[in-house]
Amino acid sequence: MTQFHPAPSKMPLKSSAPRRVVSAVASAGRRWLRAALSLAIVPLTALPAAALAERMEDIVQLEILDGGITRSGTHMGAIRLTLSEGWKTYWRAPGDAGIPPQFTWAGSQNVGAVSIKWPTPDVFLTSGFRTIGYHDQLVLPVEITPAKTGAPIKLKGRMELGICKDVCIPSELTFEQALNPKSSKNPAIVAALADQPLSAREAGVRRASCDIVPSRYGMQLTARIAMPSAGGEEVVVIEPGAPNLATTETTTTRSGDQLVAQTEIVSADGGIFAMDRSQLRFTVLGRNHAVDIRGCTRH
Repeated sequence: MTQFHPAPSKMPLKSSAPRRVVSAVASAGRRWLRAALSLAIVPLTALPAAALAERMEDIVQLEILDGGITRSGTHMGAIRLTLSEGWKTYWRAPGDAGIPPQFTWAGSQNVGAVSIKWPTPDVFLTSGFRTIGYHDQLVLPVEITPAKTGAPIKLKGRMELGICKDVCIPSELTFEQALNPKSSKNPAIVAALADQPLSAREAGVRRASCDIVPSRYGMQLTARIAMPSAGGEEVVVIEPGAPNLATTETTTTRSGDQLVAQTEIVSADGGIFAMDRSQLRFTVLGRNHAVDIRGCTRH
């Protein structure tokens, strides 16, 4: 466990700090206000007249898909978002300047636990920022463990998300639907599950190690991942594993069979924080496939 002790005065958001650090700190806290530091975010009512004509329901639609009971006794459903042409939304780790989606399940019935299965996202470059997410359509599988086996399940709640084109709109979509235990497998859910990143073992990852040292604003992390190429230009996304922490822009290089990814980890509140290597998560996004790697050892 590595700890970082900040300087006596907190880093102001409007400071001489690099833009990438400010952006990372901004995205680590309350999503809508802080993400506005690095994105052109506007409420729908503030859009130009031409954009106002395109009503919210014409930009994004949400529906619940039902996939029935799994072999393990859980129930598989999905949230399907359909986006109008040119619009996109974000992955759980949205990149340098995105808005990660948030979910609440208040009002659901017989829902003991929910596990979201993220399909492999795309990498976008917009206005100098690298963001990670989805366009056209997103099928997001949701595996539900019932609180009581055999009792009816109803999904109810809301999804907070950012949708972007020329501007980004913080949005809130609500949903409510009873699930049918007799439903058969849904092909769209099956395809989305198959589109998840490979595990480290499936991708032939031999080792993932990390160097973590104090830096000016937090901790500098250098990860070395020994693995076959995922194809094309590879991007490594690093998730620090704690809601109050964020990463700055990550650089990725490859030398032979080794990927090297470097980033800085910062705290949203400027407080003391510890790094647990086992909680770090690395996603390698390549042309051929993606790889999900959990944790790293000391170099």
